[in-house]
Amino acid sequence: MNRKRTKQKNSKIKKVKWLLVALIILAILPLSFIGLVAIGLWGKLPSKEELSAIQYQKASEIYSADSVLIGKFYLNDRQPIPYSKFPKHLVNALIAIEDERFYDHNGTDFRSLVRVGIKSIVLGDKRSGGGSTLTQQLAKNLYPRKDRKRVNIAVNKVKEMLIARKLEKLYSKKEVLHLYLNTVSFGDNTFGIEAASRKFFNKQTNDLKIEEAAVLVGMLKATYGYNPRIFPEKAKTRRDLVFYNMEKNGFLSSTEKDSLNRLPLKLDYRDYDYNDGIAPYFREAVRKELASWTAKKGYNLYTSGLKIYTTLDYNMQYLAEEAMLEHMKKLQQDFEKSYGKNAPWLKNSLVLKKLAKRTPDYKRLAANGISENAIWDSLSQKKPMKLPSYEGEKEMKANVLDSIRHFMKFLNVGSLGVDPHSGAVKTWIGGINFSYFKYDHVNQSKRQVGSTFKPIVYSAALEDGVQPCDYFSAREVEYENLKGWSPSNSGDEDEAYLNYSLEQALSNSINTVTVKVLEKTGMPKVLSMAKDMGITATLPNEPSIALGTGELSIKELVKAYTTFVNNSIPVEPYFIERVTTETDAILAEHKETDNKQQAFSDKTRMQMLKMMEATVNSGTASRIRSTYKLQNAIAGKTGTTQNNKDAWFAAITPNYVNITWVGLDNHEIGFRSTALGQGANAALPVFAKLYSKMNADTSFNYITKAQFEKPSDAVLETLDCEPVKRDGFLKRLFTNPNKKKKKRFRG
Repeated sequence: MNRKRTKQKNSKIKKVKWLLVALIILAILPLSFIGLVAIGLWGKLPSKEELSAIQYQKASEIYSADSVLIGKFYLNDRQPIPYSKFPKHLVNALIAIEDERFYDHNGTDFRSLVRVGIKSIVLGDKRSGGGSTLTQQLAKNLYPRKDRKRVNIAVNKVKEMLIARKLEKLYSKKEVLHLYLNTVSFGDNTFGIEAASRKFFNKQTNDLKIEEAAVLVGMLKATYGYNPRIFPEKAKTRRDLVFYNMEKNGFLSSTEKDSLNRLPLKLDYRDYDYNDGIAPYFREAVRKELASWTAKKGYNLYTSGLKIYTTLDYNMQYLAEEAMLEHMKKLQQDFEKSYGKNAPWLKNSLVLKKLAKRTPDYKRLAANGISENAIWDSLSQKKPMKLPSYEGEKEMKANVLDSIRHFMKFLNVGSLGVDPHSGAVKTWIGGINFSYFKYDHVNQSKRQVGSTFKPIVYSAALEDGVQPCDYFSAREVEYENLKGWSPSNSGDEDEAYLNYSLEQALSNSINTVTVKVLEKTGMPKVLSMAKDMGITATLPNEPSIALGTGELSIKELVKAYTTFVNNSIPVEPYFIERVTTETDAILAEHKETDNKQQAFSDKTRMQMLKMMEATVNSGTASRIRSTYKLQNAIAGKTGTTQNNKDAWFAAITPNYVNITWVGLDNHEIGFRSTALGQGANAALPVFAKLYSKMNADTSFNYITKAQFEKPSDAVLETLDCEPVKRDGFLKRLFTNPNKKKKKRFRG
């Protein structure tokens, strides 16, 4: 009996021993596993020094002159902000929903892990969460999991726990929260609370209301599933759960929670997408301007968190884009209607075929040795496409040729407005739709400028001694030494008997007179005047330059026109005021040029200004007064090129100079008629509509209410003459209006 009891006792002891061994092994295995992870068997852990100097990619921000954030350059959209910018209710909401015991643990909450383990493994509750603390989540944000295979889940979890412990030793709780809220992803390629706040609610973090903060914090569990833009109802339900947890943790009273639950979910979503938003062509110009500078200075435009302060006036730019779209939509309709069924884009024209051969589809097929007929058959196959319109994108079945036809019919626009005294760019419109038409007509395009060049000719003439009341015959002349070149006017044959003063000739854009003024002044003096007015492009040394056959950029033309209200001194347009670090330490800033050289005398400037005021009051730009009823101080010049390919309007006001071009990207297509394609009809309304909108806003009074400098009596006397003189009876009797006068050009 005793032997049996002894045997049983020994058996129990053995079992206890084996149990102890098993428990020791079970304890040693995870500890060994943790030790192996810690020494770097599955990859080296970040050192104390590395964790002490955490760096993360930061978006660079672009600001308008009135401090509006108009765009960003980023790989990951993130703007770090200090802890002091976090409202208390944001921090409370975060802790309540993500880590209730945040202030009680040292990076790993073992109580929470046990709770999650029991719920997940024993009870099978998939909603129990992952048990990660905010510090562990921060570790995951800083060092994202590279391998998401199931076998590495345990390794990743242990790594995050170890990194979290290190972080808690290096940083205070406030610093952990600061790092977390500046690194965590909110979806839509948005990282950090500031970027999320601006994107979803169009405001800074410190301005977030409690219900807005709860929406953003609620997203953290599933940035797609609880995205309020995509799933507003789910986001609201999640927001209300945040309120429930805030009440449970003593951050809200029951009454406050119930009141907040009743609030609707309201977004003010603003996506800082490269293609969308205000001033996309301007933002691209900023990017190009800074690309080489940042590389030389050791910064990265997409990750260094630079702040770029520009000259752009946000409200004026908004109105300018609005005015442009209003006009271009109507003009496009009129343009297409004017061609009707005979439109060049409706036919298999040479232009269409030329454009088709430039497409990737054609080049790919041709490179594979496909026959010409087979290529055209392939390009004719229809497939679903999205094509732009003024009503938004349209989905349709179309082929490559249809797409080319659709795009080649679009009129485009370029418009630049500057402060003529400093050169600061106020408005910049590079085209009608940046998403589909990337070519910037302000920054990249050069087109024939038409009659907008005439003020340069007349300025040179006045400087050379020609008087505003000198008269020039409007009769058409055939220049024998210029291969019979014979510039003409659009008036009737009676014009052959008329003699125009300089003011009348300029304001009514009389071509024949302008060429004669050029001839009298001389080509070298006109070309020299263009240079003095800031034009650096090589201009044709030909008399046709008087009619604007030279190709210039909008920026060069703007520079030349600033002379008329800037003491005769051309000013270079610029658009970046300064670049700073994220803490506003200045890295670069605009410096004024030392150019004080006058292009012409004050007398010439005042004479020219009065002559171009006449253009607006009674000349080719009189729609400013008659159609748009603008009574502001405005001078200007219209321009239309040969075959109605380019329409221009140059507007001069005391504190704002604007040049607008309208035409087609394809030089082979023009307006069907001069009535439609002339500068007064196609380009002038872009400025006129903008100025009408500015007149309605008192914040622009410094521009719209400004008056031109009053000319001296001596200047006014030089302009005091009959605008037109008619030939006497005998001269008319012996002049055949249908016969061109022949002579040699001597300019």
